[in-house]
Amino acid sequence: MPQVDLTGPAGRIEGLLDETSFARFAALVCHPHPRYGGTMHNHATYRLARAVRTSGGTTLRFNYRGVGRSAGSYDNGRGEAKDTRAALAFLRSLDPERPLLTVGFSFGAWMAVACAEEQGVAGLLVAGLPVSPVEVETAGLPERVRATPLPLAVVQAEGDQFGAPAEVRELLAGSVGPRRLTTIPRTTHLFEEDLLGLEREAGEAIRWLLAEPSGRAGPDARGSEP
Repeated sequence: MPQVDLTGPAGRIEGLLDETSFARFAALVCHPHPRYGGTMHNHATYRLARAVRTSGGTTLRFNYRGVGRSAGSYDNGRGEAKDTRAALAFLRSLDPERPLLTVGFSFGAWMAVACAEEQGVAGLLVAGLPVSPVEVETAGLPERVRATPLPLAVVQAEGDQFGAPAEVRELLAGSVGPRRLTTIPRTTHLFEEDLLGLEREAGEAIRWLLAEPSGRAGPDARGSEP
């Protein structure tokens, strides 16, 4: 997988670009909290990226400032949002006509939401969306989850310690755009109990976001909550 160095507001952004041949779309995949060991190599982040590639999309993963070879230091979500926009701009420059998805796990989910209004973004896929005060205060973006008109899909662990499915459902209530919430049974926040299940459900969510037929039998209604 080609390693790329991007130019961000704090200097170098270390990234991994996997360009799928004849890609129909591209996705920026954002990793979990830098202060708690989050990197672009996180297992859940990798599985989300793999779901994108399996679905026919190009992926760009990257390390936030102060992580790996990326320059700078943690900036309470403000600088990280700027890093996300810089990485998205690079991905968009590769093919300006190709639809973009912003994808993120945990803290990265909030960073993906931060890019909802950027040019070319067609939908959002987030997993392990944290509803705990520390994460929400860090990102300051819960209102955007409801306000964006773009389709937004959430994959949540049944036993997520930082955002129970019922809390996420409440957060999504009253949203302007279509929403999809899927729960992975018998899993906790990191999805370590069923990473394959996370990847599978992420693939279904991508098909929903792109308005493609589901791989499952039965209806796949836009805007419904399974």
